[in-house]
Amino acid sequence: MPGMNRLTRLDDYICPPDLSVRDALARLNATEHLFQLVVDPAGRLLGTLTDGDVRRALLRGVSLDAPVEESIHSDMLVGRVGDEKGNLTHLETDDRLVTFLPVLDEDGVVVEVLLRGAQSAGIDRALVMAGGFGKRLGERTRETPKPLLLVGDRPILDHVLTNLEDFGVRVSHVSVHYHGDQIREYIAQRQNHMIVEIVEEDEPLGTAGALGQISDHDRSPILVINGDVITNVDLAALHEFHVRHSLDATVGVARYDIDVPFGVVHHGPDGLLTGIEEKPRISNFIAAGVYYLSQEFVALVPEGRSMDMPELLNQGREIGLRIGLFPIHEYWTDVGRPADLAAAEASYESAK
Repeated sequence: MPGMNRLTRLDDYICPPDLSVRDALARLNATEHLFQLVVDPAGRLLGTLTDGDVRRALLRGVSLDAPVEESIHSDMLVGRVGDEKGNLTHLETDDRLVTFLPVLDEDGVVVEVLLRGAQSAGIDRALVMAGGFGKRLGERTRETPKPLLLVGDRPILDHVLTNLEDFGVRVSHVSVHYHGDQIREYIAQRQNHMIVEIVEEDEPLGTAGALGQISDHDRSPILVINGDVITNVDLAALHEFHVRHSLDATVGVARYDIDVPFGVVHHGPDGLLTGIEEKPRISNFIAAGVYYLSQEFVALVPEGRSMDMPELLNQGREIGLRIGLFPIHEYWTDVGRPADLAAAEASYESAK
């Protein structure tokens, strides 16, 4: 059974319902325990907020500038003052994956929070896809593989690997093909803070095929990240989201907006005008090159065959595997085109 701790100093964990999601998220990320309690002026609990609640709200179209009450989990499990046995039972209910339990008095006011003890260490292993040709970058990648192009004073690959190291990833596989000798040499001389292993692609294996080259019997999920993606996405939150929702695959997604510079004409099946929408913004979620896959997904990738990630995800969906979407609200950029590389460079310089 997990251990239990008590949190009685709650000022940093309580926020009002009219606080923006953005500000509530900043409060959440500034605390040791990653949750907020949303209460009314009398201190009565209205709902709880976790990183996962924010990301689910983003999927529903809630803005980061909306009131936090639009993102809260209001059907939360709560404890009661004086019911120690019942509270402990709630906290140890594994199928609900309860990590914290607000304890309320008879008026519904939060008195304390019970905290579950030891948690999962998070993401243990990763695969960095670094074998692509980088053709969209033209002359920049003629002699240099895209993962070794510099953003700031560091290669893109170093940004990716450092982020994995910062979140405690134990083993990272790096797939190589185009100018693979340069990447192997770079990794050999880099001061790595995790185990880094090379996965050879004798022929290009697509965006998922390198998974079939990893010959181990590790049953833990594996993070797959494109070698041209720079992001500070919270990988611990990604792992928690994946586990909490019992997913077989979690796909990181980013919002992509297109501003249509014209008035869009809408019409009915009879061809008659129903309205004109002036210069609308079209918003979609796009695959962000970040995937967290169970061993069941990895097992679908045959050794030595090219496979792209959409094919793998569609195969898994067809056999009933659960796939969830994880909106990335943190910094994210795909450094695949000259403009993207310039923008990443500018962002890096401005952040100094």
